[in-house]
Amino acid sequence: MHYFCMSKWFVALLLFAHSALAQERSTAYQALRTVGTQLNRDFVNHVISVTGTNGDPQPETWRILLDDPKARGGVREVEVSNGKIISERTPLRSAVEQSLGATIDTAKLNLDSSGAFTVAQQTAGKSHVTFATADYTLRVDERGNPIWIVELRRPGGEPAGSIHIGANHGTITRTEGLFSGGDRTAVVDEESGAPTPDADEGEDRDKSDDADENIVKRRIKQAFHEGSDEVKRTFYKVRRSFVDFFRDK
Repeated sequence: MHYFCMSKWFVALLLFAHSALAQERSTAYQALRTVGTQLNRDFVNHVISVTGTNGDPQPETWRILLDDPKARGGVREVEVSNGKIISERTPLRSAVEQSLGATIDTAKLNLDSSGAFTVAQQTAGKSHVTFATADYTLRVDERGNPIWIVELRRPGGEPAGSIHIGANHGTITRTEGLFSGGDRTAVVDEESGAPTPDADEGEDRDKSDDADENIVKRRIKQAFHEGSDEVKRTFYKVRRSFVDFFRDK
């Protein structure tokens, strides 16, 4: 009996330590500030992307890609963990070509990764989707605006859905695998305002199938917009300007 009690106490202690460690992990803003203070203040104005995986809710390490004309290949990659730079390299541009885009205007950043998690968690809850960890990507969209892409993962690592959140105004512009009603996968894009079925679905349907499909689409679209409205209110609670954050260091 004594051994059983001790075992339970030890497990509880481990869970508490894990939770405390996860809470102490740096947010994306903190990682960017580390780069600005420990390397070069101007680097925060040349950020191409910020990524982190296995967030619980925040990742252990942030990978920051910088536009740096002085570096080999014109880019610099920095990894930050627990407020310290743990690696720095200058990869060939071809090695990171798929990750490249325009630099982020940090004056438009109003959502830290902690806020992005809150928004993603609320959206997933609205869609009745559960997840264990989150992968983060901060970059610009096709219009040059900063956007968070939060990919949710189940305990085994399988995808649970993804959410695109505007880091300027907190607008959800796209979801994938959410608001789909059960196991059905759907992509909802705010640009068109309409859901589209997963690419694996067949194209040949009879009129009855089309009618059912339209009903499902309307339901998904309605849930998407209702969730977006709720998220908008949440955004103003978690909104945080990066410029003010960096200035108040």
